[in-house]
Amino acid sequence: MKRNKPKYKQIIDAAVIAIAENGYHQAQVSKIAKQAGVADGTIYLYFESKEDILISVFRERMGYFVEKMKEVIAGKETAAEKLLVMIENHFTILSEDRHLAIVTQLELRQSNKELRMEINEVLKEYLHVVDDILRFGQKRNEFDKNLDIRLARQMIFGTMDETVTTWVINDQKYDLVSLAPSVHSLLLHGCAAR
Repeated sequence: MKRNKPKYKQIIDAAVIAIAENGYHQAQVSKIAKQAGVADGTIYLYFESKEDILISVFRERMGYFVEKMKEVIAGKETAAEKLLVMIENHFTILSEDRHLAIVTQLELRQSNKELRMEINEVLKEYLHVVDDILRFGQKRNEFDKNLDIRLARQMIFGTMDETVTTWVINDQKYDLVSLAPSVHSLLLHGCAAR
């Protein structure tokens, strides 16, 4: 399996930096190879193309995101607590890796339609975590029984996503994580049982 080969993670990490600093379209495989400290040809032992690198970056990082998310929400007893730690975790991971934030918020969106479709597939697991929190909240009567889960998920993910995008566009000049309680409060009121 490619993922277990020694240089795979090195190339993934280098790709995040190269794409963030140069933009997806200007981040040639040679720039990624140079950032990783490997020969250009080595890249092709692990990846079929630059698109494959971008999808792999997203798959690896989103896998970590989901794993971390499940871990931090597992110990929480209410849907409100789960939602808060999910938002905090989302903001924390991206605020601690500015290159990843640039790639996820700006560069992934400039990719072609096929690439976006693959990225949406990877994103589904993350969105299932959001759905689980919403259903948990409904069972506990914290969230409206008639809540449209799909719409609520879009509202939650869209709000977090736009908050991070605005932070990236503003050159990360303020503390993203400090916004989590306000975002949480807004979202909670939108989902609350009536």
